[in-house]
Amino acid sequence: MNAPGYRRHVGLFSATMLIAGSMIGSGVFIVAADMVRTGRTGGFLLAAWGLTAVLTLFAALSYGELAGMFPKAGGQYTYLRETYGPVSGFLYGWTFFVVIECGTIAAVAVGFGKYLGSFFPAITDTAWIGPHLDVPLMRVTQAISVGPYHLGLTPSRLSGIAVVLFLSAVNLYGVKLGARIQNLFTVAKIGGLAALILLGLLLEPSVAPVQAPFLPMDGSPALPFLTALLVVQTGSMFSADAWNSVTFIAGEVKAPERTIPYSLLIGTTMVCGLYFLANAVYLKVLGPTGIANAPQDRVGSLALQVLLGSGGGLIMAGSILVSMFGCLNGLVLSGARVYQRMAEDGLFYPSAAKLNAHGVPAFGLWIQAFWTCLLTLTGTYGQLLDFVMLPTILFYILTVGGVFLLRWRRPELERPVRVWGYPVVPALYLLGATAIVGALFIHRPSYSWPGLLLVALGWPVYLAVKPRVKA
Repeated sequence: MNAPGYRRHVGLFSATMLIAGSMIGSGVFIVAADMVRTGRTGGFLLAAWGLTAVLTLFAALSYGELAGMFPKAGGQYTYLRETYGPVSGFLYGWTFFVVIECGTIAAVAVGFGKYLGSFFPAITDTAWIGPHLDVPLMRVTQAISVGPYHLGLTPSRLSGIAVVLFLSAVNLYGVKLGARIQNLFTVAKIGGLAALILLGLLLEPSVAPVQAPFLPMDGSPALPFLTALLVVQTGSMFSADAWNSVTFIAGEVKAPERTIPYSLLIGTTMVCGLYFLANAVYLKVLGPTGIANAPQDRVGSLALQVLLGSGGGLIMAGSILVSMFGCLNGLVLSGARVYQRMAEDGLFYPSAAKLNAHGVPAFGLWIQAFWTCLLTLTGTYGQLLDFVMLPTILFYILTVGGVFLLRWRRPELERPVRVWGYPVVPALYLLGATAIVGALFIHRPSYSWPGLLLVALGWPVYLAVKPRVKA
């Protein structure tokens, strides 16, 4: 059933562009550096992206079945609530608002401000505007620490905040306008990424890169191959995340029971293919050592600079800004629909349930923008990314597991699209994602446990709102 007031304007092309546009941000141009520093070799880098592509595709295929069963606004929140009940739905919605969606938007906004500094040197993250607060590193246990944080406003962070507020205002005028902006920027960013790949394949760097494994200066030992492969998924999965954004606006998609599953398949396959090829180009142009030592981890900029000279770096910086702008628009557009659905169920501010004259949950857009702007004041792209990924993967595991539970508990529900390769495909995703979570808890506890704590903090909040919950 369509939510009251929503208008179905989004077809297959726009749905696919929303997926691709939300996925392609800044990560594919940056995270390869840290991945190579962890795994050391070019073969490892490609294997890691291959694993990300397979798991993302398997998750998307599983979501396709759920989207066909519940073709209404809310996406993953709706699937979890229908499968496990209101508690799990709320914990997801709480985590989605507090860290997953707003944290992702803030991380991309921070990155946007930093790349804008490539063109305007005055836009820096080192000059404070007004008072600021330095929070030192806090060690919780020997293995777990939080911080340091430098809280305040800088020209770089102000730029990111301005973009978030601008896109929130634009999306008040309906999903049709937001989708047009998304289509335009997604086509541009796909073209930019494809151009990087073609240039890398057709041109030869002036100096042949060294293809030997990267060896750190401090001589630190490498993690075992399989362990490293799992740990680095925080970077590559973040780069490939937001593929499920179209499910949040299902109430505005034409024939959602079929459009959403097919857009998930097309969008994730296309983007993951581009990501794999882009990293193959990085290896060809820079080699493992060049990737690992890229200044400020700007691997994409360095690759194009090697191919085209000093102007190549600026061209890539411009392309990345376009990518991040389109990514931000897709995230801003889709997130507020989750809060609207939660409010209808009595699990969020009642004002978030109301739609404006354009059929948009305006309150949800603005409260999302407010919390995102506060997170942006931390200026910590890396730590925001770290805190986002563990809760994200945990809820993906629960959601894909719902495919099995719903086939058992509610076999009578209509399933316009069924998971291809069931039960192998969803089972392999659950196996791979669970292994990643286990590796993160063992080898990256400093952000795994805080991420889990953020989810747990939703429990007392749920008890407070429970009297309002609708059956």
